Amino acid sequence: MMKDKCICFICNATAALSKKENVKRHYLTNHKNYEEDYPRGTALRKTKVQQLKAQITAQQNSFLKYNTNLKTATIASFKVAETLIKHNNPFQDGEIWKEAFIKAGEELFQNFKNKSEIMTLIKNMSLSRNTVMRRTEGMSRNLEDILHENINKCVVLSLQFDESTDYIDTAQLCVFIRMVFDDMLVTEELLTIIPMHDRTRGQYIFDLFKNYIARTNFPICKLVSITTDGAPAMIGNKSGFVALCKGDDDIPNFIDYHCIIHTQILCSKVLKFNHVMDVAFKIVNSIRSKSLSPRQFRALLNECGEEHNELLLHIDVRWLSHATFLARFRELLPQITSYLQSKGDSYPQLNDQEWLLDLAFFCDVTEKLNQLNQQLQGKGKTIIHMISILKSFKEKLNMLAVQLKRRDLKHYQNLADESKNNKTVAYDKYADVIGMLLNEFDRRFLKLSELEDIACFFILPI
Repeated sequence: MMKDKCICFICNATAALSKKENVKRHYLTNHKNYEEDYPRGTALRKTKVQQLKAQITAQQNSFLKYNTNLKTATIASFKVAETLIKHNNPFQDGEIWKEAFIKAGEELFQNFKNKSEIMTLIKNMSLSRNTVMRRTEGMSRNLEDILHENINKCVVLSLQFDESTDYIDTAQLCVFIRMVFDDMLVTEELLTIIPMHDRTRGQYIFDLFKNYIARTNFPICKLVSITTDGAPAMIGNKSGFVALCKGDDDIPNFIDYHCIIHTQILCSKVLKFNHVMDVAFKIVNSIRSKSLSPRQFRALLNECGEEHNELLLHIDVRWLSHATFLARFRELLPQITSYLQSKGDSYPQLNDQEWLLDLAFFCDVTEKLNQLNQQLQGKGKTIIHMISILKSFKEKLNMLAVQLKRRDLKHYQNLADESKNNKTVAYDKYADVIGMLLNEFDRRFLKLSELEDIACFFILPI
């Protein structure tokens, strides 16, 4: 019996019914000379039986090996499709990868005894455009099933809403979820992206979210907190998204937060150094706006042996770009001044010692704000970590203000470098700027500071 079927070892025929009479009739009809050729109890019969068993086993193993090889090739195609997706490559690149695998395999395995077997496995790996598309869809469905399973298993969850736009300017509501399980394991994932084709007002966002809850049977009863940006549609007192959620009976009481990273960027806006940014931005644009100017400036930098050969641009909506933009601008300032003079362009600020000091100070401050921003980023950060990082930074700001009043420029490298050529540095003015920045952090993070005692309890519950 093999897999509920009665198979004859001698001829591999299958009996219609596995009854004694059927088997006996088959044996006496088709193998009536078997008893004479291989008598019972003889070594000849024993050897024949062993040969027949070996034949059937080899036949089964050949099918098993084929199925194993096919499964291995399928898994490999999934791995390749995953790699293509992670690197944002088009689906049709799978065929290019397969061609590269085959050519590389011919060289890598030319001295291997099982080269033909390896190359057969590579050639059996399906990586056509349609196959990669199906693999991608399969992985997407699997990840979605795992996410819904985790949502049902978790004890509590929190949501973060972020409004963005895609490449065709359609507003998208990105919803992120963080889940906490019984064993205190915390995971966070992208829950969904909801397109907003109409107005992006609080009521419309709230209606879209309610429809999503009803459509997916989302366990809203587990919600404990919501994080949003500072847009009026999100945090409006009456018609904002958070206010509408709090007024809905189906949604439990929750704690609402303003995105800490976004709040930190808003705190940075208190630095009123537009007279520095506007001039630097205008100069860089004048050099990079024309096709000839960048090439001439690049040639000048090469002649001077500079490490960098290009000026950077900055985006106003991304505060992180301010520090890198200003640092590169100040580093290449002698070459910029020389190039502008050769073109007959006059910028008196480049010879103004006070403006140069402001530029150096602003470079130092934005660099420290960049460091804070990068510390706040990253997956797995909890509010305990955020509060600790912010408290440490505020203490650092207080120390920086005191150091400025004492004329200590240990943590102001750019300002210290620029002050060598200028003995009349307005240290008190810069200390006041640091103090104003500290006050802005205290004001905007007042609600977060109220949770500091709770965070300390979780860190040290005594």
